[in-house]
Amino acid sequence: MRHISAFSVLVLLATPALAATPAKQQNPQTVFKDSTAHAGLLPVHVDTQGGRILLTLPPPGKDGVSARYIYTNSLRTGLGSAPTFLDRGRVGGTQIVAFRRIGKKVALQFENPRFRATGAAQSDPSGSQDFAVSTVWMGDIAATLPDGSFVVDISSFLTADTLGIATSLNQSADTFGVGGGQGAGKGFKRDEKLSAALPGSVKVFPDNIEIDAIQTYTSDHPGAEVSNIAPDPHQVSFTVHSSFVKLPPPGFVPRTFDPRMGGFATQVVDFAAPLGSDVVRDYANRFRLEKIHPGPAPSRVKKPLVYYIDSRAPEPIRQALIDGVSWWKKAFTAAGYIDAFEVKTLPPGVDPMDVRYNIVNWDDRATRGWSYGQEIVDPRTGEIIKGMVVLGSLRARQDIQIFEGLVGADKLNSGGPDDPVQVALARLRQLGAHEVGHTLGFAHNFAASTQDRASVMDYPPPRITLVDGKPDLSDAYGVGVGKWDMATVNWLYGAQSDAAAKKMARDYVASGLRYVEDDNARAPDTAERWGGLWDDGANPTAELNRMMKVRQAAIANFGLKALTPGEPVADLRRRFVPIWLLHRYEVVAAAKAIGGATFHYAVNGGGKEQAVPVPGDAQKAALDALLATLSPDALRVPARLVPMLSIPRNGSDNRQFDIEVFQSHKGPLFDPLVAADAASEITLASLLAPARLARVASQHALDAGIPGVDTILDRLIATVLPDRMDALTRRIAYRTIVSLAATAQDKATTPEVAALIDQKLTDLSTQLAGRKGDADERVWAMSLSRKLRDADQRAKLADDMPRSVPIPPADPIGGGEGGWMDLP
Repeated sequence: MRHISAFSVLVLLATPALAATPAKQQNPQTVFKDSTAHAGLLPVHVDTQGGRILLTLPPPGKDGVSARYIYTNSLRTGLGSAPTFLDRGRVGGTQIVAFRRIGKKVALQFENPRFRATGAAQSDPSGSQDFAVSTVWMGDIAATLPDGSFVVDISSFLTADTLGIATSLNQSADTFGVGGGQGAGKGFKRDEKLSAALPGSVKVFPDNIEIDAIQTYTSDHPGAEVSNIAPDPHQVSFTVHSSFVKLPPPGFVPRTFDPRMGGFATQVVDFAAPLGSDVVRDYANRFRLEKIHPGPAPSRVKKPLVYYIDSRAPEPIRQALIDGVSWWKKAFTAAGYIDAFEVKTLPPGVDPMDVRYNIVNWDDRATRGWSYGQEIVDPRTGEIIKGMVVLGSLRARQDIQIFEGLVGADKLNSGGPDDPVQVALARLRQLGAHEVGHTLGFAHNFAASTQDRASVMDYPPPRITLVDGKPDLSDAYGVGVGKWDMATVNWLYGAQSDAAAKKMARDYVASGLRYVEDDNARAPDTAERWGGLWDDGANPTAELNRMMKVRQAAIANFGLKALTPGEPVADLRRRFVPIWLLHRYEVVAAAKAIGGATFHYAVNGGGKEQAVPVPGDAQKAALDALLATLSPDALRVPARLVPMLSIPRNGSDNRQFDIEVFQSHKGPLFDPLVAADAASEITLASLLAPARLARVASQHALDAGIPGVDTILDRLIATVLPDRMDALTRRIAYRTIVSLAATAQDKATTPEVAALIDQKLTDLSTQLAGRKGDADERVWAMSLSRKLRDADQRAKLADDMPRSVPIPPADPIGGGEGGWMDLP
């Protein structure tokens, strides 16, 4: 599950300044001609025929500021491309916007409340004047009314690319991780002539104004992502929604961020802080949840948190999402809020873009991709104003295919515990709870899986067991929020003060609850032992060993029964990949013990102030488990499967299929060495990560009981170079040697580690020159020996990594070892 919000979108916010066409100020009596009046947050007059959207702004103050609002925008229509994150429901940045009158013009400025000089956001709403604001639009005043208020046509501002659409469209293929030059494109820019505000969309309410605009982006070089979807990929149009929102009233009490509990934060730089205090502070994002009867005793609330499930989600998916999201009610009740959390289906006529409603959107895309939870947050205080979730519909269909590969397509729609549809619905309950958790203020906890499903904010893999030697999914996913979820709700919402919240955090850490956030978990080479994605079980090493047995059984049982009657046999190639790579997440999780440590996000005096290296015995056990994944027995595709996996696909282009299968140089014929190569790469990338080897060297220097880099390299080379080698073992050894050469050449590798690898490769060149075996083995060994002996040839060998096979995506859009069961 990935969290994307007003505070942090993976795409850079682009806010080019626009200038409206100069116009003479009109007579107040004629400016509203042919328009329809709407009363609410502001008087708004809509001229549908003329294309005008006229705001009547209050008389300006001495500083020229007429009014301040929260401004945010979102996509009403998306691209349908998972890699670009241009989805229906995607939220842009949240700004404090000021309308400032300057003579006959009005400037729309994004203010900068993050930097403040008075301490309180309410008394310093625009922020310190020592820091820049952004003027993003300048328009002509259409009329000045007798009371000093004035009228402006806001239409041209609404077509500005404040959401960063052009940046998303122009992202490179490497950013998306789809490879092969298959990015969205380049050169996309907004076409003003093909963009316009939509006067008929205007909705005016007492606390907010909602307006749509069409924005069109053009390019002479659209990439495969856009070309796969858009009717004319050179011209791509979006309906972009803008919201102007009344500033929340006083009374919200920010919760000081505590690193021990995590979450999402709004940063404030307060230059009024006392000397000796840090001017930078973080407020934990949270909703304003007020009890009718204030105090620690349980109470009903003035305004419950209500989440609406997209009515486009079909049954039984919709009910599964309602059930899963409703799990949070238990946590709020335990924190002292009675009936404070509700889940409903979005009623007809309610606009999901309306900032007053928390929405769980059900989105269709051309390929599988992330789901994510977003917050629209008051940038002054961290108060969450709206939660907006985007769920990708193809994830459930991908999951069903994987479950069919595990237990057989004959279980489909059987209603039993191994029914792929029922298991997918169980994952959707988890997904709904996970993404809504982000919108409530909760971050990922990637250690929760090591404490018996302690949080829905982890990335949970399906728990696959063996029954009578066959994979079983009867306990694939947990039900309900976990201990960590209960704790975080209590800390963020239940504590009545910062002092009480600090005591809670101290007690939760002392109780043994673990918490590992994204920065210390998401990359394969991170150091925290418990920070794995898509891992399961109390001990990642033991779980890897167990998962290898499950994988062996799954491969042994894999075959035509993974397909429904009449289904193209070519689809078996797509089902095979996640079964073959079933261990990929536990490989990464187990590797984190090597050169790893256990640590907490400690505060001084709170306990747990020291990071503790993983004990030597545990590191050795992890190394044993990783090396076992490189054995020929683990990487040999059963001969009986090769003919079935060689059946080609016939039909129109299907991008969903193309990115999910192993690519072979044999045309349609399946190459088992490619499958072995892919699995080898996952292990080698984790074990030989430069950051990991640097930590290993450092730890070994302080504790000889921890295996050093020398030991790891010797064990690795001995594993992949047995006495006799067939084509499979030669491929595993080749991939290992090339990876070692590339690691030595990697600029991220420390000089000491690079020198050690260099010497090992030099010694290996001599060893290979003297190898015995059949003619094929001798030719292979002598060729590698020559390349390793010559410095230039070794450098070319290291550069040969592009010869490595592309690994089908793990994360929904590729680009790293993430998860094919993503709840980002």
